[in-house]
Amino acid sequence: MTRQILLVRHTAVARAWKGRCYGRSDMGLSLAGAAHARELAGSLAEWRPECVVHSGLRRAAILAEAVAAIAGVAAHADPAWQERDFGNWEGRSWAAIYRETGDAMDGMIDDPDGFRPGGGETTSELAMRARDAFQRLPDGRTMVVTHGGPIAAIAGSHSGLPPRDWLALVPTLGASLEL
Repeated sequence: MTRQILLVRHTAVARAWKGRCYGRSDMGLSLAGAAHARELAGSLAEWRPECVVHSGLRRAAILAEAVAAIAGVAAHADPAWQERDFGNWEGRSWAAIYRETGDAMDGMIDDPDGFRPGGGETTSELAMRARDAFQRLPDGRTMVVTHGGPIAAIAGSHSGLPPRDWLALVPTLGASLEL
């Protein structure tokens, strides 16, 4: 049997988090994000997933559970699909992080094996975690509702691109990528 995987990025998060680093922080969706998730759920269910997986964070679980309910399948949480751990940067504005660290955040691209944003997870660790989670997915049609970082890491790894090019692979909110 073959595997068909649809990676879906969650929709817009609560407005209080706009412009903030949220990584593994757990928050819900904005009103617009919730409406977008409701709109997407029906069309995503038309893909006919046999299995729906999500990161366990509310912003991904809301969409995953809506799709699963329409498709008549179960939704399963797997924390390996969570966004990057940004350590003590989480919850802070990107502007404040930049003012404090200058271009240090470029280390996520320039030093993927060693730079730990906010003391969190390196780009290579994020990629390894996402690739391992991807490899564990079952045969058949599996939909994964996850985050920009894991999707970009999977897409970049599958394309043989270096981490420097992965930022361009982060999908827009609610977008999907079939592999």
